[in-house]
Order: sequence, then C-alpha cells, then structure tokens
Amino acid sequence: MTTATAPLTVGGLAGAAGVTTDAIRHWERQGLFPAPERSAAGYQRYGPAELDRARFIRACQRAGLRLSDIADLLAVRDTGACPCEPAGSHLERRIDEVSAEIARLEGLRSQLTAMRDAVESGGCGDPLPENWCPPGVEVGGECE
Repeated sequence: MTTATAPLTVGGLAGAAGVTTDAIRHWERQGLFPAPERSAAGYQRYGPAELDRARFIRACQRAGLRLSDIADLLAVRDTGACPCEPAGSHLERRIDEVSAEIARLEGLRSQLTAMRDAVESGGCGDPLPENWCPPGVEVGGECE
C-alpha cells in the first residue's frame, strides 16, 4: 500500500485537509461524514473519498456557507451529481448576507470617520458618544 492510498487517522485526515481534528469530529457529529472504518485496533481510518469530502466542506465553509447548506450540497454530491445547480440558491443567500454586512461596515466607517474628524477638530460634540468625555464635562465642551 502506498502512502497516497494508505488509510489516514483522524489527525492525518485533518492535516491533509487543513483543518483540526475537532473540525472533523464536529462534522461527523453533524452527519457530514459517514461513520469511518475502524482498524483491527479500533482506530478510525479514512481514505481518499473522506479527504475529498473534508476539502469540499472546508471550501464551502470558507465561502461562508452554513453546515446545513453544506449538508444539502453533500446530499446531491453523494448521488454522483454535481451540486452546482442547487448551490446557486445557497450562494445567492450568502451574497445577500455579504452585501448587507458590507453596507453595515460602510455605515460604521462613516460613523468612525465622523468621530475622528470631530476629535481632530478639537471638539467633543456630535457625533461623539455622550460618554466620550469624563463625567462633569458637558457634551460639546472641551475634553482635556
């Protein structure tokens, strides 16, 4: 048996997939991995199919897909069909989530920029938070 086809332990699988052993075990508990084969000594053994599966899950997670989305795609993939078509709705939802987060972050950037500009101008007035200055200093007063 060559190294490329030798069964992998959970640690070997995790290392080859670029994840932690905890991730592999979590995916198993979530049903994303079938129960692994066991050696005569009781060690879990994984093959190339499980490595491919772990890499697929990791790539989906990097794209921000939820485990439930990944489970849907794996169910299609396990039939031998390409999960590209059903992936569209999951990816569209994720794009919407990313767009909303970008809008939120742009708003935050605007707020922080306005706060920085107010500080640089020497005032503690709006849009700085009311608790920016120590107690006893009126909003709009000097913070020194």
